[in-house]
Amino acid sequence: MMAEHDESQQVETVGQPTREGVIAHDEPIRQEGMDWFVLRVASNKENSVQATLLRKIQIENMGHLVGRILVPTEKIKTIKGGKTRIKEEKLYAGYVFVEMRLEDDGRIPQDVFFLIKETTGVGDFIGTAGRPTAMAPHETEKMLRDSQAPADEPTVRLSFQKGEPVVIKEGPFENYEGTVDELFPDKGTVRVLVTIFGRQAPVDLEEWQISKVENA
Repeated sequence: MMAEHDESQQVETVGQPTREGVIAHDEPIRQEGMDWFVLRVASNKENSVQATLLRKIQIENMGHLVGRILVPTEKIKTIKGGKTRIKEEKLYAGYVFVEMRLEDDGRIPQDVFFLIKETTGVGDFIGTAGRPTAMAPHETEKMLRDSQAPADEPTVRLSFQKGEPVVIKEGPFENYEGTVDELFPDKGTVRVLVTIFGRQAPVDLEEWQISKVENA
C-alpha cells in the first residue's frame, strides 16, 4: 500500500471566495413581501454581478425593493502527490439569485429593472419579459441551504463507486486493472483490489492515479 502523506504544511487555497451574500443558518427563507428570482448572467461573471448589484442597491437606497443576492458555492478538495488543493466552485454556474419585491402587476419596479439590466454581465430573469417567475418554496429552500457558508473542512469529492472497474495510471501497478473496494473521501484515496500472481491484493491510491475502464 502507498504510504500516507503528511498534508499539514501542504495546503494550497485557490481563488478568493466571495463572502458577500453568504447567509446565516438562522435567516428566514424569504423577507416579507419579497420572493426569490433567478437571474441569468454571463459565465464566470456571477461574483462580479453579485458584488456590483449589492453595491448599487446600497448606494441607491433600494434595500426595501431588493433584498439578498446570492451565488451558492461549495468547497472542493483535491489531493495529488500528498499536496492538498482547496477551491470554491459555483453550484449554479451562470445564475445569480435575487430577492425582490415586485409591483402589483408582477413587473419589476422600473428603477430596479434598469439598475439590474445596466450591470455588465447581466442577462434576463427566468420568466416572461418584465415579469420574472418566482422560485417555488422547495427550490428556494434548497438554494438557501446551498448558500450557507461552505464547510470549513471539505472532503474530496470522489468520482468513483464501490465495485467499479478501474485501471491504474501511475505507480508500481501501472496499467493493472482492478475493482474499487473502498473510498476514503477524507484522504482523497481509493482502495483498489488488484489481482497479483493469481491473488487479490488491496492497493491504496490517490484518485488521480486511476481512471474508469472504458466500455466497462
